[in-house]
Amino acid sequence: MLQWHYDFMYPVVILPTYNEEENIAGIVREIFLVGIDDLRIIIVDDNSPDGTGKIADNLAAKYSQLQVIHREKKEGLGRAYKAGFKQALTDKEAGFIFEMDADFSHQPKYLKDFLKAIKSADIVLGSRYMPGGGVENWNLTRRFISWLANFTIRILLGVPIRDLTGGYKCFNRRVLENMDFTGAESRGYNFQIEITYKAYKKGYKITEIPIIFVERRAGLSKFNFMIMFESFWKVLKLRVSNKDK
Repeated sequence: MLQWHYDFMYPVVILPTYNEEENIAGIVREIFLVGIDDLRIIIVDDNSPDGTGKIADNLAAKYSQLQVIHREKKEGLGRAYKAGFKQALTDKEAGFIFEMDADFSHQPKYLKDFLKAIKSADIVLGSRYMPGGGVENWNLTRRFISWLANFTIRILLGVPIRDLTGGYKCFNRRVLENMDFTGAESRGYNFQIEITYKAYKKGYKITEIPIIFVERRAGLSKFNFMIMFESFWKVLKLRVSNKDK
């Protein structure tokens, strides 16, 4: 059991869900099995038609350290995380707030590595594109497009971060308290880029740690290449709007 009492604050893992009935119970179980004292989970469900929200409620009845936010409709990953951040920050003892996918692509075993790294950083990013990181179960086309997208975005924004599109992150609560994350414009996956870039521009210390990203075990992937290509014009807009900040 990892004894974690850094300033008497505990970590909160936010899990956005949409049609994750095959994964949600398993990922919750594996997160708790990592053995981190006082860890909490917030599930943010976008009214999943497959019944994920009901399963989440059953899990909340089983685990006292889990709560569920039900949203009326699917409005994008960014808005789901905003709802989760707001809820986490209502608890003054929630010190470290995670973003994490619910489909096992982000492996719970890395949670301890994040918590070690956040002791000397403001934000810790799980990186596929640094030594020790990588991906599993992707074909060469998807690997290349993802790598190229991150390389291009890094150049356009002028930031020394290898994996800007990744969604496995840990924030010290003071970052979210002092950033206007509710003002982030991106609703979908581009939220990952926007929130990290704005934190970088504000001078927060951002550290990357290597992770292996594993394609989802069950259910349908929500990724498509149009999502990646759509990000480019949004990145350009982000760069222009923040060039003097």
